[in-house]
Amino acid sequence: MKKSIALFMLLALMAVMLLGCAQPPTETPAATEAPAATQAPAATQVPATQAPAEETAAEEAVTIRLGGLKGPTSMGMVKLLDDAEQGLTANAYDFTMAGSADELTPRLLQGELDILAVPVNLGAILYNNTEGAVQMAAINTLGVIYVTEKGGETIQSIEDLRGQTIMATGKGSTPEYALAYLLSQHGLTLGEDVQVDWKSEPTEVVAILAEQETGIAMLPQPFVTVAQGQIEDLRVALDLTAEWGALDNGSQFITAGLIVRREFAQAHPEALAAFLEEYKASTEYVNANVAEAAQLVEKYDIVKAAVAEQAIPYCNIVYIDGEEMKAALTGYLQTLYDQNPEAVGGAMPQDDFYYAAG
Repeated sequence: MKKSIALFMLLALMAVMLLGCAQPPTETPAATEAPAATQAPAATQVPATQAPAEETAAEEAVTIRLGGLKGPTSMGMVKLLDDAEQGLTANAYDFTMAGSADELTPRLLQGELDILAVPVNLGAILYNNTEGAVQMAAINTLGVIYVTEKGGETIQSIEDLRGQTIMATGKGSTPEYALAYLLSQHGLTLGEDVQVDWKSEPTEVVAILAEQETGIAMLPQPFVTVAQGQIEDLRVALDLTAEWGALDNGSQFITAGLIVRREFAQAHPEALAAFLEEYKASTEYVNANVAEAAQLVEKYDIVKAAVAEQAIPYCNIVYIDGEEMKAALTGYLQTLYDQNPEAVGGAMPQDDFYYAAG
């Protein structure tokens, strides 16, 4: 009964959360089109291929059931998925991609998935509401949110947002918390000094902005790239990740990470270690080979290659684990907790939230 109640609470919480990494359209939408993100994409499966026997003899054969969101959170793993199809990875992978986290987290809690790439604060919520059934294995995406301005050069700093109204998505989730925190660090209050016109989807923001002569919008990648392809005089005014870093307070603006079921981590430590090494190599490939990676991003139906090639350098795809992950994530989650404890599940996670090999 406790597990059922916890699962119900999680689904209610996640229904109002933004995928910390926004779901991009599978094609660049016209400004007047309905949001492509409202349709949940079909699961994408990578065939479970067995690596050569000499490479896996010391380990039991493991198929890792991996889940990711349709956006930057999954872009970093495309080389790993492609290698898996060719039988070049230590593990086999069964990959499922979804449009929102609430499509995947119930399956993780029910033991149908092993590892998910989702917003880090969702990882904290799951940890707190399942008595520690999940752990954070690595950070995979830093901030992907930008303030854009159409038809002007007014916004050059956070202070320039005073008296402005911003269109944005993500009310009650990471974008709102991040904006409120950054404003507070510059003596501004969200809802008083700066107003936000909250919309349901980034595509709605893009469509409205395209019809206006001037305007300010807070958008995630790759929607920034999509919008700039449609709106000629749209410029990036502020990078919220850079603004957060400039505070030099020991924390980082973090969007998403890899969470793993504790039961799986304990049962298959060697397979998990191999996955993390291969995932790290995949992120390095994506960042170093943008054009080639963009083709893989389209192959796995995340976003079109032309958009991906422009967006990848601004998606802040990373791999951070161990003590560096713990330090960065503790600072970030603390800022969310200070604004709204429910943003992290009501309490700061304990040390065992952070996965450590061995």
